[in-house]
Amino acid sequence: MSERLSGRKNNELRKITLTKNYTKHALGSVLIEFGDTKVIVTASVEEGKPKWMDKSDTRGWITAEYSLLPSATHTRCQRERTKISGRTQEIQRLIGRSLRSCVDLEKLGERTVTIDADVIQADGGTRCASVCGGFVAMNIAFNKLVDEGILEENPIIEPIAAVSVGLIDGEIKLDLDYSEDSHAQVDSNIVMTKSSKIVEFQTTAEGSPFDKAQLDEIYNLASNAIQKIIDLY
Repeated sequence: MSERLSGRKNNELRKITLTKNYTKHALGSVLIEFGDTKVIVTASVEEGKPKWMDKSDTRGWITAEYSLLPSATHTRCQRERTKISGRTQEIQRLIGRSLRSCVDLEKLGERTVTIDADVIQADGGTRCASVCGGFVAMNIAFNKLVDEGILEENPIIEPIAAVSVGLIDGEIKLDLDYSEDSHAQVDSNIVMTKSSKIVEFQTTAEGSPFDKAQLDEIYNLASNAIQKIIDLY
């Protein structure tokens, strides 16, 4: 077994830190840190559902916006002011889908929740950190709405979390940092519920194909890690 640069075991998460209510004005907010990856995530709630939804639909909606700030990476990236990249669109959709999967949208009522995930420092796993932070910020917001009597109950069905797994030089490793992610032969981003139901299982061979046994190992490693992450909430 090769030594990871971080000194972690292959099945070991980076240190995860949650600083809740990180910002003053957002209804729900958190600074989430996966090692050196740091993301500020906020949840805003507005009365009214999106205009594209049918008038007879009494459900609410959850959407997300994701941004990689210019100084978050080794070299400055341009702000996406007018046109967002395909990568950003993909991540935003992933966050929104993941959070909608764990909420009873009928109980939310005709309201729109917007999750804003701003990466202030990137070292791999930003989309997974954003999903986890999005859940925490959203849960804070919902609890406040219950306390204020706006919601009868918290509409979350069960917690979710996300984690990355990769196959590097024949070894499956959990929670990749950038140095690992940049040369992984298989790259996975997995979102699961507390009861181990799969929300997203994005697994792609960047090099050689992988087999069923490796797929099972990726699933088991992610499942165990996701339970540990949820316990931190």
